[in-house]
Amino acid sequence: MRSGYSVETVRTAERELMDRLPDGVLMQRAATGLAAACADLLRRRGRVYGARVVLLVGSGDNGGDALYAGARLARRGAGVSAVLLAAGRAHAGGLAALLGAGGRVVEDPFDVLAAADLVLDGITGIGGRGGLRPDAVPVARAARGSGAVVVAVDLPSGVEADSGEVVGEALRADVTVTFGTYKPAHLIDPAREYAGAVGLVDIGLGPVLPSVPELEALQHADVARLLPVPTGESDKYRRGVVGIVAGSARYPGAAVLAVAGALRGGAGAVRYVGPAGDAVIARFPETLVHAGPPADAGRVQAWVVGPGLGEEPGVRDALASDVPVLVDADGLRGLDAGVVRARTAPTLLTPHAGEAAALLEVPREEVESARLTAVRELAARYGATVLLKGSTTLVADPDTSLPVRVNPTGTPWLATAGSGDVLSGLTGSLLAAGLGARDAGSVGAYLHGLAARGAARGAPVSAEDVGAALREAWRDVSAEG
Repeated sequence: MRSGYSVETVRTAERELMDRLPDGVLMQRAATGLAAACADLLRRRGRVYGARVVLLVGSGDNGGDALYAGARLARRGAGVSAVLLAAGRAHAGGLAALLGAGGRVVEDPFDVLAAADLVLDGITGIGGRGGLRPDAVPVARAARGSGAVVVAVDLPSGVEADSGEVVGEALRADVTVTFGTYKPAHLIDPAREYAGAVGLVDIGLGPVLPSVPELEALQHADVARLLPVPTGESDKYRRGVVGIVAGSARYPGAAVLAVAGALRGGAGAVRYVGPAGDAVIARFPETLVHAGPPADAGRVQAWVVGPGLGEEPGVRDALASDVPVLVDADGLRGLDAGVVRARTAPTLLTPHAGEAAALLEVPREEVESARLTAVRELAARYGATVLLKGSTTLVADPDTSLPVRVNPTGTPWLATAGSGDVLSGLTGSLLAAGLGARDAGSVGAYLHGLAARGAARGAPVSAEDVGAALREAWRDVSAEG
């Protein structure tokens, strides 16, 4: 499990740890790990001795981290130049260490950046807000255009640590070396994209951080523990029956794709309700088909409603049931928050950014730029678990004491028509098999993203390809169990 903590939580933990340690030890731990990561990168590009390293140094502690790391690299024979972007406010101890190790301070950053092998971005730290200052923008652009590998100290300068937003200009890194724990910006787009590959340096924060983080990202072993596995006494009904209310005369394919996901999600049977029964049976003859309405279709352990539904009825019947309900796509249109909040069984909403914006009555751009805020607000407003789809898929529970889950799998090729229908069916099947809404959403997103990676392998994929690859993704994860 990867855990992410807010700036306030991290600073509180750092203060507690610093009270127990001699002055400066925490920064030295960070600088040691940072220098080691930089040396490793330089070795891959040639060698450390004689390499040209440029430090972009702001006034914060991460500027101090950069200076101390630069001093260590200078002692190993690298040529280290520091650009002080906050003249007179650079970390005094770090600057003295750099100069004592043979590093230098330069006034004109552009010549040294043009020749650099590695640039350390220590301009702003986790407290930075609102993007880079105007005077730092040309320097950041020169660093990015230099051909050097750019290493961010703790997080890329200009991104918002707590939300993952990028407000204004930021310096895109190839590698980010962070300390103690991950922050939201390392896990959530658009900031995650700016961070590049993220490495974590242990500085001893673990024992003083809260046991429950603000964010968490499941890994293979975590998902393996959650997968529903039948026992010797299981039959198709004990394993769960998932009902799919999807598709229409205009969009029969949505029903087929939702059923494809559902059949590979661990439930014992799939019951399809709607007008696309012929298309479903032609592709998946094992499906139980009923013309509807859902209330007359037979017992299920969970409902999935909405994919390709158009104006077809069915959402109200499902929401009136006493079993978990996943609402997606057309089912989200005009959804009544009061009806959802009044339900006694779990509800899982799975909007993309546009649908989330409509539910929140805000512009789509607002959701895309502040995904963490949006998913939390949706969960609170509807009293439901919310899976917000996108480049970073987030799962938030209405219980605010639980961490928001960030899905680490996927590929840009997954942005293809019908892939969300497969995800809905898969996740609904996990609900029917007995997983809670938060776990079903998290596991469904993880398997879906993993299947897309396996199916794509660097090439375009269709939603049908993703559905077909789910079985191998399940096997891959199960091998960790």
